[in-house]
Amino acid sequence: MSLNHIRPWRNIYRRESRKIHVGNVPVGGDAPISVQTMTNTLTSDVKATVEQVQRAAEAGADIVRVSVPDEASSKALKEIVRESPVPIVADIHFHYKRGIESAEAGAACLRINPGNIGDEKRVKEVINAARDHNCSIRIGVNAGSLEKHLLEKYGEPCPDAMVESGLDHIRILQDHDFHEFKISVKASDVFMAAAAYQQLADQTDAPIHLGITEAGGLMSGTIKSAIGLGNLLWMGIGDTIRVSLSADPVEEVKVGYEILKTLGLRHRGVNIISCPSCARQGFDVIKTVEALEKRLEHIKTPMSLSIIGCVVNGPGEALMTDVGFTGGGAGSGMVYLAGKASHKMSNDKMIDHIVEEVEKRAEVIEADQSQDAAE
Repeated sequence: MSLNHIRPWRNIYRRESRKIHVGNVPVGGDAPISVQTMTNTLTSDVKATVEQVQRAAEAGADIVRVSVPDEASSKALKEIVRESPVPIVADIHFHYKRGIESAEAGAACLRINPGNIGDEKRVKEVINAARDHNCSIRIGVNAGSLEKHLLEKYGEPCPDAMVESGLDHIRILQDHDFHEFKISVKASDVFMAAAAYQQLADQTDAPIHLGITEAGGLMSGTIKSAIGLGNLLWMGIGDTIRVSLSADPVEEVKVGYEILKTLGLRHRGVNIISCPSCARQGFDVIKTVEALEKRLEHIKTPMSLSIIGCVVNGPGEALMTDVGFTGGGAGSGMVYLAGKASHKMSNDKMIDHIVEEVEKRAEVIEADQSQDAAE
């Protein structure tokens, strides 16, 4: 990322890693941190799975993973890959043949779990299939499914056991001259996952896939993921992320982007800065923000919008946003454009008006970016 010399306390120095590709999406190196999600439809139901992949892609997912638990799923994968607007990762558990079939079906990446996939001979067959079909691999270590010998050695799932599992399988891939891989060491325990990822980051230059596995429902899982992933990303660790929620995959994508936007690591769409509201508010802030979040979902241009209920902090926040609205009195408030007070607008018309101003500002930003790219 570019350094902020004016505000150096915002700088995040990303860990140096190798760059690989998941289809046409670069992961690691100087590539943007990619956002992933996973479908929860039956993979054998091609129509439902493709629809979910497309919705996730529209929400901003760079990569989508689908589970391939049986032969019917691997057969369906070929059509899913063909219809998908983003690279598809095949999630493989227990049966190595599903990995081979998925590579043949066109998966961009195979996620294999070292604790479940089998012995080195089976892993080798999966590696050969990945190489033959230009497919990358994710080594997906999970605290809940570690190898038996590691559980016996350490007594319980722990960061050391997870990292040892991951490094053992890195050696297998490297011994077979396969280097297009990334790795994750996930746990539902935030402390365990963070410790494992920190240890792993010091011992390999492979791209790292971040995740707090089985994080929970929309609210609890978002908080747990924000704490775990946010701290690791702040430390510069992580090249691609997946937020694991018991919720619609689209929500995982939204949360992932919000985490990255908060840290200044990735920008997409409108970043709404809004107050919690209080007795000073000149309009209903909460309902206004709820409405604007839905009305502005179609905006992909990175930009900022401040919605503040009163003049205590409103003008100051508006100075730093592309579009702003600050509540005043007598049923109206002030609209700010590019950090400057522009005009008053009545509260009853301001939602439609703000949407229009955001759309116009997005067009200006896009035009400026196109001109800069052309010069």
